[in-house]
Amino acid sequence: MKLHDLKSPEGSIKRKRIVGRGIAGKGGKTAGRGTKGQKARRQIPAGFEGGQLPLLSRIPFMKGFTNPFRVAYTPVNLDALDALGLSEITPDVLVEKGLLRKKGLVKVLGRGELAKALNVSAHGFSASARAAIEGAGGTVTVLELPFAVRPPASGNQHQNR
Repeated sequence: MKLHDLKSPEGSIKRKRIVGRGIAGKGGKTAGRGTKGQKARRQIPAGFEGGQLPLLSRIPFMKGFTNPFRVAYTPVNLDALDALGLSEITPDVLVEKGLLRKKGLVKVLGRGELAKALNVSAHGFSASARAAIEGAGGTVTVLELPFAVRPPASGNQHQNR
């Protein structure tokens, strides 16, 4: 037996009923759609909700949208760094001293004064914090983010042409 010898069993394939060809036969006139109404007239678009604003259009107004590309920093101010009494400050030291609960991204903000020079390593610095640290004779080291902030665009999308 070969593929061209295979056949469906007798009676398993039925001919599709042709409707809408005059009032004489079965499926004439209204073609099995009943009388009047939206379903009798034409196809309803996908996502149509009877005139209500469709779900796809409502989503931007709903609560709970979270940006998947958000980068969350833990803020640490200059006065907290000065109170530590150390000259070398890294995220590991901040966790060890209890300023951070867990190791993560750290941004140094400019509230407070510095009494001595500090060597600070963090993932981000505000302009005022950077100026205060360098003004006190310290150094600022910006650490690399441990991940890509946004995935690279694939294809030709996001390329305003």
